[in-house]
Parts: sequence; structure tokens; C-alpha cells
Amino acid sequence: MSRFRDPQDPLFAAMNSSIGFDWRLAPYDIALSRAHVRMLAAKGIIASEDHQAIDAALTVVEEELEAGSFEFLDTDEDIHMAIERRVTAIAGDAGARMHTARSRNDQVATGLALWVRAHATAAEKASESLCAALLATAEHHLDWAMPGYTHLQRAQPVYLSHHLLAWFWMINRDRRRFSRVAADSRLAMPLGAGALAGVNFDTDRRMVAAELGFDAVAPNSIDAVADRDLALDLLAAYATCSTHLSRIGSELVIWSGQEFGFTTMSDAWSSGSSIMPQKKNPDAAELLRAKAPRTVAHLSALHGVLHALPLTYNKDLQEDKEHLFDAAETVEQSLAAAQAMIETTTFNRERMAEAAGDDLVAATDLADMLVGQGVPFRDAHGAIAALVRLAVDSNRTLAELSTDEVANASPLLVEGYAAAIAPGSALESKQSEGGTSLGRVREQLGAAHASLAAKP
Repeated sequence: MSRFRDPQDPLFAAMNSSIGFDWRLAPYDIALSRAHVRMLAAKGIIASEDHQAIDAALTVVEEELEAGSFEFLDTDEDIHMAIERRVTAIAGDAGARMHTARSRNDQVATGLALWVRAHATAAEKASESLCAALLATAEHHLDWAMPGYTHLQRAQPVYLSHHLLAWFWMINRDRRRFSRVAADSRLAMPLGAGALAGVNFDTDRRMVAAELGFDAVAPNSIDAVADRDLALDLLAAYATCSTHLSRIGSELVIWSGQEFGFTTMSDAWSSGSSIMPQKKNPDAAELLRAKAPRTVAHLSALHGVLHALPLTYNKDLQEDKEHLFDAAETVEQSLAAAQAMIETTTFNRERMAEAAGDDLVAATDLADMLVGQGVPFRDAHGAIAALVRLAVDSNRTLAELSTDEVANASPLLVEGYAAAIAPGSALESKQSEGGTSLGRVREQLGAAHASLAAKP
């Protein structure tokens, strides 16, 4: 018997259905249903025989879903109703008792929390694997010199290991973000909140929470069904991570171009041209770059869904899942791809060293040399800027300037000038903590190993 006399319009039924994407929640729905009916039987709300029949039916459904033999019907509005329908078909009247003392509102919120936990943990592990690959690559290229850039202009030389470790620390922060989301997903279980006000049975929510790995139960039934903070938090972590991956992808694209020639992408992670047979395109790295705005848009869209949404449950909340599911698949795939790209990319030591050998990048060191002799930094900066302008205007390097020209910029420059612009000098002069000198990079490698070994 239904409250409605007329059937749903087919267009509304299609619009209302979420089975096309929320099937991903099936394992979590089965887990929470098992815990729920076990509690119902323990509290005497349903008979022990009903519990056993439901549990056995859930096992059959689980096996069917894993084997791909589960038959979805056009009338299945969502995965929760599909599973309940099938359980009832198997267990009979007992199956019809499975939904006692719960609502789809708290059921969906709980299943989503379990899904978030699983995928935040998966992203944390994928981030950890990428961090390990970056760390190994940095150690393998410890003393390979390259230019560091600001505004895509050569700025100061660094070691390739130092640059790779910059990527490491970005992804390591992502690892910690995913770990925090996974931890937060354990804090409070929504199940048992009912539609919004609680349920009319003497349930034991804490028993269910313990079985499902929650630390406690949600203290407020209204907030329990309306809350989607976990979805926002995971999407925020995904958005930041994909932005980091886009920056790595962008640099791989730039470095692999013939004008730079710093890297060669493996054939396995490159594509050809449909018309130009000589081309080897870094398409995989370009896709890393392009995935970021898509993931960020999912975060923005869910904020839009939740903005000004009145409590408690509204059908709008169904729109959380497609954003989450697509972002999860995108970021998990991107993390794995980034790791494979890093592990198979070849770096051109000679080309990087040649670019790093441009003695104009030693300009800051010359200014610092003057500062060390008592010249105010701004005055030192001006003197070296004039010297650089002279070199550029005359199409010479700093090393090709005469002693008189150097002395004209500042007599204090003459002694120590050649040593300051010598290859490698600018690299090893960066002795500050976190700098690019080899001693500091070795310290950083140790800190990276320690951070990776520690639980976030």
C-alpha cells in the first residue's frame, strides 16, 4: 500500500534514482546492516531466528555483488533498497524486519562515513607510496645540479634532489590530510539517529558503533543525518592533492620539452601524434595537470549543495556522492600514475648542469658577499644589478667581465669574485637549514625518511 495514488513520472523516477552510482556503497551497507540486525537481536527487538535468516541472506547478497550476478531492477531507487529487496526475497518475513529502528537517512550517512574511511585510507597509502618513490629518486640524484626558477626564469641553482624533495613534502602533507579524514570518520556514528529525531526502540547504538569501528555515536540525531562534513573534508583533501599533482605534472611537461631537455618520459607514459611521427608527447603528465580543476570543482559544487540547506535531510544531499566518487577515482588514479611516471622518468644530468652553470644565477651570492663586508643589502643589490646589466648588454657572462669593470661596480667585489661565481659555489653556499647545500639536503633526506616512517 502506498501513500500515493499516481505512479511517479518516469523522468522523475530517473532523476530520483541513485543506483547508477551509489552501488559503490554496497559493501558498507551490508556491513552496517549486519551490525544493526545483530544489535536488534541482542536487544530482543527482533527474534534470534530472524537475525540468523537476515545474516545468511546478507551473505548471499554479498557473494552475488562480488560475483557480478546481483540482479538490479528498474524499481531499485538506490543500493540500500536494492539490498533490502533482495534480502527480503531470500529471507522472507525476516528480511522485512531488517529496517526496524533505522531510516535510510541514518543508514546512508553511516554508509557514507564507512566509504570515506576506506577511501581516505586508500589515498593515504597511495600518497605514502608516491612519497617513497620521490624519496628514492631524490637519493639517486643527490648531487645533480639544476637551475631553480622563479617566474620560469633561472633564479638560483639547486640540486635535483632538493627539488624532488619539495614534491615529497607537498605529497607528504596530503598523506597527513587523508589520515586526518580517516581518523575523523571514526569519531561519531550516525546510525540509530533514525530519520531525524531518534527511534522508538531501546537500541544499543554503542554496540553497533564498536562493531563498525566508530569511537562513539553521534550525540545529536538532527546533526547526524544532516552532516556531510566528512564528504567536504575528503573532497578538500582531494582538491589540494590534485593541485599538488598538477604542479608536478606541469614541471614534468616543461622539463621534457626540447627547450629544457631535463627529462625524458618513458614510452609507457607518453603518446605519439596522429600526424607528426617525430612527436613524443608527455600526455600523462598533462592529464595530471588537467585533473586538478575537475577535483576542485567537485569540492566547490558540494559546498554549493550544502549552502543554506535547511536541516535535516533533504534530497539535495544525494548530490554528495557523484562528486565524491568521481574525485576518489580521479585522485587515486592520478597518485598511482604520478608514482609510475616518477619511477620511469630519466633525468639528463648534463643538460641540467649546463643550465645551472649560467653564472648569472650567482648574482645573489655576489650581493651577499658585499653584505658580508658591511654594505647594506639594497646597495649591494643595486651594485650587482648594474653588473648584470653590463654583462647582458655586452652579451658576456659575469666571468668574462674585466677586473676594472667589476671594481667599478664595487671595489669590495674584486677579492672573492671568481670564487663566488665558480660552478658549484652558489649551490654549496646555501647553508641555512632547509637549504640546497649537500649537507642540508642530506639532513632533509633523514627528516623525510623519519616522517614517512611515522604514522601521520
